[in-house]
Amino acid sequence: MRLLPRLASATVALACVLVLPYEAMSHARVPAGDTEPTELFGAECRVRVDDSDVTAYCHNPYPETDHVRLHIECVDWWDLDSDGPAVPAGPAQTVRLDGRCWNEVQAAWVSHRRER
Repeated sequence: MRLLPRLASATVALACVLVLPYEAMSHARVPAGDTEPTELFGAECRVRVDDSDVTAYCHNPYPETDHVRLHIECVDWWDLDSDGPAVPAGPAQTVRLDGRCWNEVQAAWVSHRRER
């Protein structure tokens, strides 16, 4: 007799799934209208922090030049944060960016800018 309650709840669950309208069910939606393909731009950068030294390697696989710039934020208030110069990374080119803090690095990142 234990089979009957399990069969009944499975039947009710199946009936709910079959009866629910399509809009009530969760499903992925594709935005309507024409969407332009995303433009390929920007070097891929890997940032490495070793104690107080920061090194970033940026490789640009795209045909347009990307000007990359290393930004370093230091932990101590008296240790100056730095924004490095913009370095052009041409098509299929890898560039190295480096900088440091006197004491500890809080954050480091690379910004990108198109060639004008």
